[in-house]
Amino acid sequence: MINFKQIELTDKPKIDACLEENTYRACDFCFTNMFTWNAKFKTQYDINHKTLFLRFNEVDGNTYYMMPIGPMPIKAAIEEIMADARACNIPFMMKGITNEMWEKINRAMPGQFEHTHERNNDEYIYLSEKLITLSGKKLQSKRNHINRFIADNPDWVYFPLTTRKDLDECAFMLDEWENVKEDKNRSLGYDYIATKLMLEHFDELQLRGGAIKVNGKIIAFTIGERLTNDTFVVHVEKAFADINGSYTIINREFIKHEASEFKYINREEDMGLDSLRQAKLSYQPEILLEEGFLRPKK
Repeated sequence: MINFKQIELTDKPKIDACLEENTYRACDFCFTNMFTWNAKFKTQYDINHKTLFLRFNEVDGNTYYMMPIGPMPIKAAIEEIMADARACNIPFMMKGITNEMWEKINRAMPGQFEHTHERNNDEYIYLSEKLITLSGKKLQSKRNHINRFIADNPDWVYFPLTTRKDLDECAFMLDEWENVKEDKNRSLGYDYIATKLMLEHFDELQLRGGAIKVNGKIIAFTIGERLTNDTFVVHVEKAFADINGSYTIINREFIKHEASEFKYINREEDMGLDSLRQAKLSYQPEILLEEGFLRPKK
């Protein structure tokens, strides 16, 4: 029997232990996202037989389960969360189900479910080497943006986020960025809350961060962490868009200095925002990690 409870910061060691051998490159399987996005998703968890079970609420009012992570056989684990849905008198649905997960579920429980692709939740995964070198004709414009930035800002400097003073300066920049941004999408409001929590609990969450200063002022910063043995996830990237090339150079410098040992970089989804989708596609992702929702066949 599963006894779901709200995720708290003190749960990180227990949840991380379950995720240590996780090989799915989906950004949902990361304690930081579970904890800092709780204002939106109210994610709950339980651990049974060393297997991590997760469920969350969506803005559509429905409760969804995630793929169980751990040694429990898939069929037994899925039956556990189906039983929980029945006990709660809610429809059984799963979200964030990649094609790899779907194949495993369908193989273990053939013909019982249907899987529907949700394009807005697809995640963008890149080769770290390409994000650092920006080599090739298709990324020429990125190199041009960086050259323009360097020419316009000869005193720019990149540095890792290592002190509370650095993090407080990023929080100040975030507030300024929030006030000047044009898109007031509700999901971006939750993004602001999540970013604040990452800055506040940076050390406890074991995050890596980097920032760029121009004339002694932070104009861009990024936060991320290890996701799997070969994949690093970028949670946050903020820059003042009116400074030409600011996003491009923080993207390159952060990966070069903080994540170059990882083969892949997951830059998460685009939330259905056209401007964000075009920006992420422009970096030529190596993998577009398709995700969808699962429900029993009618």
